[in-house]
Amino acid sequence: MIEIRPMTPGDWPAVEAIFAAGIAEGEATFETATPSWHDFDAGKIGDPRLVAVDDAGAVVGWAAASRVSARAAYRGVIEHSVYVDPARRGEGVGARLLEAFVERADAAGFWTIQSSVFPENEASLRLHEKNGFRVVGRRERIAQTLVGPRAGQWRDTVLIERRSTRNGGGAGG
Repeated sequence: MIEIRPMTPGDWPAVEAIFAAGIAEGEATFETATPSWHDFDAGKIGDPRLVAVDDAGAVVGWAAASRVSARAAYRGVIEHSVYVDPARRGEGVGARLLEAFVERADAAGFWTIQSSVFPENEASLRLHEKNGFRVVGRRERIAQTLVGPRAGQWRDTVLIERRSTRNGGGAGG
């Protein structure tokens, strides 16, 4: 059984370990190192910021977002991340996290949730599509990966978004 709940500062060691695993694999982010809790906390909105916890109390995944701009016109637009412990992938943790994240984002008044995903991360693209996200573009050779098996390679990203119909964001999920 997986419980989804708000992330707390006490969750940071497990969240950081899951984040570090995603960085090391090289298919989740252009980041090269995890931030401190202070920097993570300062850079992410407070709600929604979630963790998935198993029946033993272990954090097995997390989801969080940042505002895309400080401009008032973009107050309802966030860029999110979802990470799952590599040992727990394929168990539906990501699906539960993303579903809860979308519900909380809608309830908080956000009208667009976006992200950039490596095209090779097909599992993430499928998961997002099942949760109402659509591809809105592809950025070719946007940056070089510095860690993981593709280190030194220029990478494309696929820009995905989900628009809330209940928060004035127009058509979409």
